[in-house]
Order: sequence, then C-alpha cells, then structure tokens
Amino acid sequence: MTIAITGASGALGRTTAELVFQSVEPSKVVLTTRHPDSLAEFAARGAEVRRADFADPRTLATAFTGVDRLLLISTDAVGARLDQQRAAIAAAADSGVGHIAYTSVPEPVPANPALVVPDHAGTEQALRDSGVRWTMLRNNLYAHMQIPVIEQAIAAGRLVTNTGAGAIAYVTREDCAAAAAAVLTQDGHADKAYDITGPEALTAEDLAALASELGGREVELVHTEDAAFAEGLRTAGLPEEVAEVVASFGAASRGGFLANASAAVAELTGRKPVALADIVREALRS
Repeated sequence: MTIAITGASGALGRTTAELVFQSVEPSKVVLTTRHPDSLAEFAARGAEVRRADFADPRTLATAFTGVDRLLLISTDAVGARLDQQRAAIAAAADSGVGHIAYTSVPEPVPANPALVVPDHAGTEQALRDSGVRWTMLRNNLYAHMQIPVIEQAIAAGRLVTNTGAGAIAYVTREDCAAAAAAVLTQDGHADKAYDITGPEALTAEDLAALASELGGREVELVHTEDAAFAEGLRTAGLPEEVAEVVASFGAASRGGFLANASAAVAELTGRKPVALADIVREALRS
C-alpha cells in the first residue's frame, strides 16, 4: 500500500508524515508539495517527493500515480481553493487512488457562518461524488493559536472576544496529525466523518480564567461585536481577509458549531487528546 500526503511541506503535513513513517516504510510514502526542495530530508529517508501545485492543474496529472490512500490537506487559499481541490480529487480518482482523507471543519453546513465553510462543504461533496472511498477529518480550531491570545490577555489584563457564551473544542495540530496518520495506516475508516477535537469545549470565560491563573492577576473579559472584533484584528496587523475569517469563527462559536468535544482522537490513536491548558502552560514556561 502506498500513502500520499499533499501539502507535505506544511506543519500538519510534516507532522503527519513523521507519524506515518512509524507504521509504513518511507519508500511507500509519496509527499507532494509546490517546493520539493523543502522536503529534501524526507527524500533522503526514502520517501518519494513529487511536485504538485493546486494552482497549476498540469502538475496534478501524475502527482498521485500509484497511490492507494491519499491525505488531501486543505490549502489556505480561502475562497479560491474549492476548484483547486476539486481538480486534485479528480486527478486522484483518475490515477486510481482508492481512498482520500480530507481535512475539513466541524459542521460544514449552510447555517454555519464561518467563512471557510463553503470551500470545505464543496470539497466534501466533490469527494462523495468522486466514486472514491473517503474520510472527512473535521478538525476543530488549533489550540496553539490561542497561546498568543492568552499571552496578550495576561499582558493587557483583558481578553477581547466575539465568541459570546459559545464554546470551542480546541485541538492540537499534533492530535490532528495523529488522527490523520491513523486513518491512512489503518482499515475501517472509509466513508466516515470524524470530529477531531480536544478533550473539552472551552468558552471565552474559561480562557480568561486560565489567563488570570497563569498571569497571577484578574483578566477582564470584554465582549464585542463581530465588526469591532475584526477591526481590532486589522489594527493589530492581520490582513483584512484573515481578520474576517477569524471573526467569523467567533460567530460560528456563538452558534454552537464548534462546541462538540468528540472521542475521535482517542478512538483513532489510542490516547487522549492534549488539553489547551496544557500546551499554554508549556509555552509560557519555555
């Protein structure tokens, strides 16, 4: 069996590849990337590195030749990636790939206001229509992204949020990679969707309490509207489109679309997912 991972030069792809190597000989692993030189160390260990640029469909024609199972890692081109990912699925199907796992988001339904939902919902539908066996890995928001949020809250004495009373089951990137590696190297996961989450769903009140504990002083929780929150992110230096996406996750949280804390990580990997508080404490100690 040959396993392939797209976007393998990214952090999730690299971590997943390392975990796959624990179960599969590197010679049975294909890693695709826009920049093959960035994966030279994996090539030296025996993996096959191929160039695949989703923005250049010509590179997809042979990218998945001889591959049995594929991890399709969603790109970061929000709003532009759907057609690219559809093309990648079509190329994989044409190449005879038998099973595609895709990194999606929780509850990619029309009512979910997160701006990334249309891309993921469309890609999931393309997978279902492809005739290839599929697995949806619906990764919750990354826990490590909250480290600077907690640090800033400690420094400022206030945590500004648009999540209201909504909860988010933050998950570590490492747990997402472990779940993906399990699906790629085990049987029994075809045509299933998994919510990949941390062990519990946390509210902004929980984050403020954690910041207060770690900072040694009370951190005020400040609720704001979506537009004001996005403006604050832009003022802090985030590009406009990124700020809008981040703010939309707050709206999704208020709607309950990110609150499901599932047992999928433990069931797939045999170990419990890491809690957000644990990685924040570790980061602040280092």
